[in-house]
Order: sequence, then C-alpha cells, then structure tokens
Amino acid sequence: MKRIGIIGAGRFGLALAESLANAGLEVILIDRNRPAMQTASEYVDAIQGDATQPHILEEAGFGECDLVVVAIGSNIEASTMATANCKELGIPNVVAKAASELHGKILRRLGADTVVYPDRDSAHRLARAIAKGDVIDFLEVSEGYSIAEIDVPNGMRGKTLAESNFRNATGLTVLCIRRADIADPMKPRKVVIPQAQDLLMNEDKLIVFGETKKLDSLNS
Repeated sequence: MKRIGIIGAGRFGLALAESLANAGLEVILIDRNRPAMQTASEYVDAIQGDATQPHILEEAGFGECDLVVVAIGSNIEASTMATANCKELGIPNVVAKAASELHGKILRRLGADTVVYPDRDSAHRLARAIAKGDVIDFLEVSEGYSIAEIDVPNGMRGKTLAESNFRNATGLTVLCIRRADIADPMKPRKVVIPQAQDLLMNEDKLIVFGETKKLDSLNS
C-alpha cells in the first residue's frame, strides 16, 4: 500500500489516520471540520473539503489512492455519497464504516469492497486477543488483510532483512521498522524504511502487512 485516503475526521477517522501515519504510510485525510484538519495536519496531509462533491475528492488526489476508508458513520447520506464518489473515481479498494447492518447493506450495494462495524469488530478482536493471550496490535484495512506491529521473530534477530528471508518465511511484507533511540530509549521511536541490508535488532518493532490469518499464525 502506497497511499491511503480517509474520509471523515471523527474519533474513528482521526485514530485511523494517526495509526497509519505512524506505520509509515502516506495518508490523505479530508473533512469539512477546519479545527480537526488543522490538528491532523501535524501528521497527515489534511484537506478541508466536502467529500460528497466528487470533484473535491478528485482535486484532493483521492483518485490516486490505493485504498480509501470512508470513516463517516452517523451521517448516512454523506457516507453513501462519499462511497459512491470513491467508486466513481475508480479507487480499487474502498472500505466503508457502517453504523448498522442496514447501513452496511446500502454501502455494499453502492460498491464498497469492505464494510466495517468498528464497535462490533473491536469487541470481537479484543475477545480473540484475550482468549489467545495475543499481544499483537493490528488494524484490519481490508477483508482478510491487516497491518500489524510485531516484535522481531525469534531466529531473525541480528540478521539483515535479506538474511532473515522474512517475506518467504512469514508471507508478510515489512512496511517499516520502528526503532528505539539507542542514546535515549524514552524518546519516540524513529521510523526506518527497510532496505535488504538493514539489521533486525532485538528491540525493533516491525510494521507488517499481509493476510490476517498469517498474522494470527505468527503469534499463535
């Protein structure tokens, strides 16, 4: 994934934007709320605008996104119009947030590739994490595919990314490495865009992308 678009800067949209930005992805966020956009501009490309207007989305660059999340939940009219606009732009993968089952059915009929129910899905994810003793943090960005932050697997620490054969061994792609500051571990981790020769250090956190079932098996 190269560029992610998010429509709607409510709590869900802002949290999603910040998480993806921290994972090293390019994020475009659009909302009509000026204060929210000013805040979000600190970590993403934030644009004040009305996503129900197709030309606004096109001018903002949403047509070049690999995936767009319509994070509008309460305003069903705006949600459906934004979803339809995204499909009209030819965006290959549109994920839409639904407030109810009926809302979800409407979004699917409009062409949403994936419909998510954040409250319900978060509860299911938490239950699964508790049941498995799973400490992995992940975000499902499309049906069956997730972005996750994981520890460097045993046997790969101290090896370069190439030597670890990470992709073939796990079926996952390393998007970036979050590395602690050696001089001051209390500082925020810096993001490293990985190269084949980069060493995987003991305290590194890897941001990876792939099938959710492979992420689950990695930590099972």
